[in-house]
Amino acid sequence: MATDGPFAESRESLAGFWVVDVENEARAVEIAARISQAADGPIEVRQCMDAPPDDVLEQIST
Repeated sequence: MATDGPFAESRESLAGFWVVDVENEARAVEIAARISQAADGPIEVRQCMDAPPDDVLEQIST
């Protein structure tokens, strides 16, 4: 007997992701729309956390 394991049943899965460094969200959406392999499927654009400012890095490194 084969099972899906301890995870909830799902018919959706993450097929991959891209990380792009752009100046604004509008540009990220434009790029995502062009590179998506899911012609009629949804895309998600999410912001990644930037590196902490230099003053914060100095505080945590001392």
